[in-house]
Amino acid sequence: MRSSWMVLVVTAGVLGCGSDDTSSSTSSPSSSSASTAASSGAGGSGGAGGGSGGESCMVDTTYDPKIDPANFVAAVDNPLYPLVPGTKFVYQAGDEHVEVTVTANKRMILGVSCTEVHDIASVAGETIEDTLDWFAQDKDGAVWYFGEDTKEYANNMVTSTEGSWTGGVDGAKPGIVIPAMPMVGMPDYRQEYYACHAEDMGSVLDLNASAMVMAGSYTGCMKTHDYTPLEPAVNEEKYYCPPVGLVLSVDVVSGEREELIMVTP
Repeated sequence: MRSSWMVLVVTAGVLGCGSDDTSSSTSSPSSSSASTAASSGAGGSGGAGGGSGGESCMVDTTYDPKIDPANFVAAVDNPLYPLVPGTKFVYQAGDEHVEVTVTANKRMILGVSCTEVHDIASVAGETIEDTLDWFAQDKDGAVWYFGEDTKEYANNMVTSTEGSWTGGVDGAKPGIVIPAMPMVGMPDYRQEYYACHAEDMGSVLDLNASAMVMAGSYTGCMKTHDYTPLEPAVNEEKYYCPPVGLVLSVDVVSGEREELIMVTP
């Protein structure tokens, strides 16, 4: 997912590449110390902070969330990340304008019906990135991230699809954006996992944070630290506030803000 637009512990289980696992229960994702070396040149395009060809990274061989389609519900209505079809979120980050629309479209991934979200980033009216993201919520309320199809543009031409991945394809595995029961001090969690290409992670910093943005003032927010081991310089703090969702992302180093300026309806 876009590092500025947008997680628990798992141990065992295997999701085959491109296959649906419908016999196992849903378990929660986390980081693990078990790993093996691999080249990031294999496996296709990457995620936010994806690796480049020929570089090496460590593959977490124990990260295997079990996905049981029966454990998922139709709607994504967690108050920290509600995705109601027809809702549009508008963000501003300097010269960059971002519109995120929850569509009525669904995509089946690993046997789970996922809500499709359309994200368009532009500068001076020219699209620089166009992304489809797929999310689903389990019965416990956790919001899972199942993949994205992203394209970067320059002069109206696609220049990169870096960041694209789909759960169950080429070994990519879903992660969690919003934990079912977030707690300060809980283990860092994987938001996505496509080894050496898409490895966004998060940690919960605060469950009663406040945020003031152009769209308004919010309290009772979950504040997170988002990062990726593939690009150590990428560090953001995000504010997920009920009943809207993501209202603010702040670059830890530069202080640059991507803030919600409008939400409709």
